[in-house]
Amino acid sequence: MIHPARYHSLGELLQDAFLQYPSDTAAVEVDRDRELARLTYAEVRQAVRRVAGWLTTQRLHDGARVGIVMSNQSSWLIAAAAILHVGSVIVPLDSRATGAEQSILLKHAKVDGLFVDAHLRAALVTTARVVVVTGAREEPEGATRMEDALAHDGEVDLTPRTRDDLAAIVYSSGTGGDPKGCLLTHGNYLAQYQSLMETFEWRRGDVYFSILPTNHAIDFMCGFIASWATGATVLHQRTLRPEVLVKTMRRFRVTTMSVVPMILRALQRAVQDKLDDAPEGRRKAVGALTTLNAWITQRAPNHRVSRLLLKPVHDAFGGHLRMIFCGGAFTDRALAEFFCDLGIPVVIGYGLTEACTVATVNDLKPFRGDTVGRAVPGVDVRIVNAGPDGVGEVQIAGPTVFAGYLDDPEQTGDAFDGAWLKTGDLGWLDAAHHLHLVGRRKNMIVTPGGKNVYPEDVESAFDKVDVDELCVLAEDYVWPRTGLVGERLVAVVRVHDERRDAARKALAQRNRALPEHKRVGGVLWLDDTFPRTASMKLKRADLASRVRDAHPRDAVEDLA
Repeated sequence: MIHPARYHSLGELLQDAFLQYPSDTAAVEVDRDRELARLTYAEVRQAVRRVAGWLTTQRLHDGARVGIVMSNQSSWLIAAAAILHVGSVIVPLDSRATGAEQSILLKHAKVDGLFVDAHLRAALVTTARVVVVTGAREEPEGATRMEDALAHDGEVDLTPRTRDDLAAIVYSSGTGGDPKGCLLTHGNYLAQYQSLMETFEWRRGDVYFSILPTNHAIDFMCGFIASWATGATVLHQRTLRPEVLVKTMRRFRVTTMSVVPMILRALQRAVQDKLDDAPEGRRKAVGALTTLNAWITQRAPNHRVSRLLLKPVHDAFGGHLRMIFCGGAFTDRALAEFFCDLGIPVVIGYGLTEACTVATVNDLKPFRGDTVGRAVPGVDVRIVNAGPDGVGEVQIAGPTVFAGYLDDPEQTGDAFDGAWLKTGDLGWLDAAHHLHLVGRRKNMIVTPGGKNVYPEDVESAFDKVDVDELCVLAEDYVWPRTGLVGERLVAVVRVHDERRDAARKALAQRNRALPEHKRVGGVLWLDDTFPRTASMKLKRADLASRVRDAHPRDAVEDLA
């Protein structure tokens, strides 16, 4: 493992990693049962240096901005490492966004160059001087094939950078309003990597399953920087179907992965379905062993013991899965506890793009599903303007906090309270310095009785109801009107028709158990999936707009 403290840049860190683990496998790409590519660290080093040499010939070096709009693949990582090698700045974008959205952000970032998948290029409008296309079957007009850049026969030495130099421009919002390009330095990323390295065990030879888009902060850190700095293998799989993911995990002996709650829920269902189909005696045995494992590992995870006690369950995930990072959205406590009791710890954390990756994280010693953990080493968290209940705005300070928003000093100034980053999130700290989140200020609902209600708090009460998706909104937020009399909360729910009656009864039952000011007054049934970001965060404003356009206020059913 390479410690980041002595390095000045990510390029310097990665260069040493390539030299330290030459014969180890750095990256594997698979498509269902077919292995598409396998690269050692020595092969990756050669590829990075060749692409870096080619970038230099194109004057894409020493501070140039280079965008990446690609699906998860080894070429994404090679391109990023090459950009860092020549001292340029990565602009990673979501490959699943629309071409129009990508074009707006590329223009805002003023990119000089662009790496893009062939099937995405046609939808893009860019003024980038140089375009590199991956997966092109023939020579692209006005662009260069990635294969040609990889075949470049000239290599260049690493361009020195300092910790204060810019490493990436990462967009924390979509294209509505003013795009926010977060300026993240080499120091931000090195400090973040060091904090994670000091908190969790990273092993040479680990297999990290890259599921989230690599432009996502969590996967950029865990599936690129941390994995390669520790000599791990990064595994890319082209489909995210749960049954295929599990099969791939078994085949390649996955040890760590990062997911969003939606994927974690799908994995839970896969386990639960198998248990439900098992004979009664086996179900009882698994239940007893799960209880025993939870008791033995209550202070800290012990993969060896858990795998011994619950071998069939662990074997279903390949037998080597030690840890799952879960973020990007609120993680249900019961969902995380389900896996932790089985001996597959789920790391719950809290972060935002402006703080690089994570600001707080549960270190699993012991596991606590009721919080998002303590501040990572080197980072401070405080609560400002707390009310009588201790809830106030979460603010963050430390070396992982970004340098500001691109070309926007006004928004940058508004984001800070002195040296403290104003997150806009609401929470409180307990006696053990664990952070509890209750919602975002902009999503806060004020009831007619003057009570503040946080949608995430209400939604968590319905976590165990068998529906596909659920969101709580203020009725007058969806259908604006003058005055606040009669305002109520509405649960917007997506569920198959045959399960609707059962869902309605379960919702009503749980609703009655809530405090009166938090109770949902109505339910609206939707057929379409909810709009979400690449990291699967719910787009509440977009959902409200969609509901408003498609349904009148009287479509809401009363929820007794």
